[in-house]
Amino acid sequence: MGEVVVPARYGITLVQLHDSLWRVTRPSGDVLGYIESFPERGETRFRAKRMFSSSRRSLPLGEFWSIDDAITCFRFS
Repeated sequence: MGEVVVPARYGITLVQLHDSLWRVTRPSGDVLGYIESFPERGETRFRAKRMFSSSRRSLPLGEFWSIDDAITCFRFS
């Protein structure tokens, strides 16, 4: 997998935790979820998971071919 360039999004902040995992937060620090990258058929895929602070559970939002699409799904979840 190559280096991932993370685009900026208004109202969403990404904190890279390691090579293939980002924490998605609001500027206030509230955690929205996580994006993880993984190899598939020689390409890089991105899996978005929405976290629920009240229950510490996650809900898969989808798998995407671009990190940009994975980030966008948090704006509408």
